Amino acid sequence: MRRLADYPITRKWPARHPERIQLYSLPTPNGVKVSIMLEETALPYEPHLVRFDAGDQLSPEFMSLNPNNKIPAIIDPDGPGGEPLALFESGAILVYLADKSGRFMPEGAAARFEALQWLMFQMSAIGPMFGQVGFFHKFAGKDYVDKRPRDRYVTESRRLLAVLDQRLADRAWLLGDDYSIVDIATFPWVRNLDGFYGAGELVGFADFAHVQRALAAFVARPAVTRGLEIPRRDAAS
Repeated sequence: MRRLADYPITRKWPARHPERIQLYSLPTPNGVKVSIMLEETALPYEPHLVRFDAGDQLSPEFMSLNPNNKIPAIIDPDGPGGEPLALFESGAILVYLADKSGRFMPEGAAARFEALQWLMFQMSAIGPMFGQVGFFHKFAGKDYVDKRPRDRYVTESRRLLAVLDQRLADRAWLLGDDYSIVDIATFPWVRNLDGFYGAGELVGFADFAHVQRALAAFVARPAVTRGLEIPRRDAAS
């Protein structure tokens, strides 16, 4: 039977609590999806900061866990059948944690697939498009004289906000009255678009009242407040 210590990543980030889920992450929109989910479910976990400025994500130890060198990733020492389970990709991790905890995933096959379709919508559209707006508005792309690439992603992000706004017009959360992994996946990106990227005015965020209302409810949750700061950027491990 494989043990947590058998994973090379534990040599770079030693586990102080090897019985807990090990989280390797950074407080980015994709990273905080998992820390928020862990805080919401109260599953015991130990966070480890993966420093992009130090190239941690390119280290052999990290890439032994995720060959795509992206955060977040986890190892659950008590996975299915009691065997350790390593996972990367935030959407897959959210589904796993929902199943493990029995929370934030609707019951019944039809409702589960509805949740998965909206989770895939976030993964395939919201994240990539909002991220491109961030690149062209805040980071290196802002220096491009030709604004057509930026405007392409701004237009698409505005369209996606309209999809969310329409969905939220007659419901509290994206799946209805109940908060779910879809909200945990989606609203960190919405928050980043208007906040960290500073692109709210650019995309006309003020036009989407239902999205604003749901975002305010999201960030007001105590587990979200905690999860947004995990792993701490000043953490030693």
